[in-house]
Amino acid sequence: MSKSPGERVPDRSFWWWKRRRSALLDIGLALLAAVECSASTIAFLSARMHVTAAGAVGIAVLGTLAGGSLVVRRRWPAVPVLVTLLVLPGMLGVVLLVVALYTLAETWEWPSRRLRVVALSGLAFAEAVAVMALQLMTPDDAMGERPPLWGMILLSLMVAVGLTVAPVFTGLYVGARRRLIESLKDRAHGLETELDLLAEQAQERARRARLEERTRIAREMHDVVAHRVSLMVVHSGALERIAVKDPEKAAQSARLMGEVGRQALNELREILGVLRMDDERQPEPDSLAGLPRLVDQSRAAGMAVTLTVSGSRQEFTGEAEQTAYRVVQEGLTNAHKHAGGAQVSVLLAYAPNGVRVSVVNACPGGERAAAQLPSGGNGLVGMRERVVALGGTFSSGPEADGGFRVEAVLPSRLAVRGDRLR
Repeated sequence: MSKSPGERVPDRSFWWWKRRRSALLDIGLALLAAVECSASTIAFLSARMHVTAAGAVGIAVLGTLAGGSLVVRRRWPAVPVLVTLLVLPGMLGVVLLVVALYTLAETWEWPSRRLRVVALSGLAFAEAVAVMALQLMTPDDAMGERPPLWGMILLSLMVAVGLTVAPVFTGLYVGARRRLIESLKDRAHGLETELDLLAEQAQERARRARLEERTRIAREMHDVVAHRVSLMVVHSGALERIAVKDPEKAAQSARLMGEVGRQALNELREILGVLRMDDERQPEPDSLAGLPRLVDQSRAAGMAVTLTVSGSRQEFTGEAEQTAYRVVQEGLTNAHKHAGGAQVSVLLAYAPNGVRVSVVNACPGGERAAAQLPSGGNGLVGMRERVVALGGTFSSGPEADGGFRVEAVLPSRLAVRGDRLR
């Protein structure tokens, strides 16, 4: 995989080392520990006895093997500690002891292997105390007068603590910090993945919201345009027939056409204005209180329509009342399109279980034919979607006598009392 010019290329892995510099560090520590173990042992023995050349070579080989155990400290962290415990009684290597204990505490997982860490560290501490006490108690002319026994024991304990406890606690701290950083990196990676998923979900929700908004606006446009334009077409047909015979009535029809056209324009402006307004400035929706005016408009267009209201008046949510209003509007529009001259009945019934609205037209007949209006076939589909979305029921279809019925029932849970939903 190609890297960008400014991106740092990581070191290649080498055996069990993840980076070459780690291998160089361990080899350097092993060489230093080997030299120290050999030199300190030879110096300690030479001050107390004669050391031959063969003995010095043997000590150097043993020190090299002991210090060389640090090469595998990352792969097998317990090996350098075990080697230290074996050679410590006769060979004191500070670098070997400190690095081995630090690696053991830093590499091993503390909660799962605490007993091993404690046991090996405790043995190393005990041997360090014993070796230091032995060296202090061994006669040495260069040291002069030896300190009291309690002083030698206290000094041995202090040196042992510095050689064992300090590297163990340092290793535990560094290991815990390293694991914490790795955990935070994994968590950050997981959060990044989750954020990407949330972003995709947000985009999908936004796409669905746009589609739903387009569908809603399309329904509103259809309801407004279809009904108002239907009335205008009906008035224009009547105006054409009576223009010569009855000029006064023709003028009245023309005025009604103008009023219906202005209402259509106002409603279109309100619908389009929603796209530029926030939620606090939404226009007032049509409600059931406007049904008498809606029926009067159809009656003025020549339709024989009656409105019947039964039950105690209840107030419903704005969306519910607008949906019921649109059902009646769509029923009247269909009657204008397909049942010209037929008797039309509009029913608004309040009941304990909700509200029911229906528009029923009788079988069209007589000399007057239905107005020739285009129909996209989406009005009833949109009404059904509106009503079902609110938990109501919608039905439409022909009657036994040849008429047509459009009916919707909205549940009582949509009714309101005061400012709270029931």
